[in-house]
Amino acid sequence: MKNVSLIVYPAADLTAAKRFFRELTGSDPYLDSPQYVGYKSGDMEIGLDPNGKHEHGALAYWSVSDIAASVKALVAAGGTVVKEVTDVGYGLLVANLKDGNGVTVGLRQLPKS
Repeated sequence: MKNVSLIVYPAADLTAAKRFFRELTGSDPYLDSPQYVGYKSGDMEIGLDPNGKHEHGALAYWSVSDIAASVKALVAAGGTVVKEVTDVGYGLLVANLKDGNGVTVGLRQLPKS
């Protein structure tokens, strides 16, 4: 696994969240759709998800080179799959797992060039 490269925040009120994160990041979103709003802050991506679960708060995503192998290894280490590997568009793959304490972690694999 490489690093945490994405943090997604639930945003039931997307308009208010965009105003807040525009101020926080000092920039407009690079992606602004009804399903997802994305900001860049250095190498970090900050995402707003209007369908996110508020009881979990923000969700950090770790970038991995082989998401299937990473899911398999984390399950072998005691994790449980919350969201199966899913292509969320243009070949970007994501998955969510819980550790033994119930903490949810995200994985993402960038599209292959």
